[in-house]
Amino acid sequence: MSASPPPVAADDAITELYAKHALGLTRLALIMVGDRESAEDVVQEAFLGLHRRFGALRDQGKALFYLRSAVLNNARTVLRRRRLPSWFAGTYEPPVWSAESAMLLGAERREVMEALHRLPRRQREALVLRYYADLSEEETAQVMGVSRGTVKSTTSRALDALGSLLGEDR
Repeated sequence: MSASPPPVAADDAITELYAKHALGLTRLALIMVGDRESAEDVVQEAFLGLHRRFGALRDQGKALFYLRSAVLNNARTVLRRRRLPSWFAGTYEPPVWSAESAMLLGAERREVMEALHRLPRRQREALVLRYYADLSEEETAQVMGVSRGTVKSTTSRALDALGSLLGEDR
């Protein structure tokens, strides 16, 4: 027995969220997973999950928080699957930046992105949510499912580690 489809108002709300936030969420996922195709899949799955559960949300005004959390969790799943050996899947090859992307991004930005991807998952998530997605400490804590203090300490450690990787003093 399948659940009934969400009401039209839900479709309108989700369509509006998609129009306003899909690009930013895709960029967030791209930073986390490292390739565009996986990032787009991560965001699509987040929106599908929201569509399935929209009527069950306690506060439908917090749907964007749901989406951010879903994108982060889906990105974690993608990264976890890449680490697991599988007899039916080939080896994961990290994305190779195209010549056009490499030229546009510049050496410094590539170096920062590479250093960011060498950070532990939680530190990378904290930095991306705080400084790329421009979320407050409280919003970052909600998305990550941790306390505000954890966000502060994790962000501080991540900035120190990123500075060390880049050979800079903070």
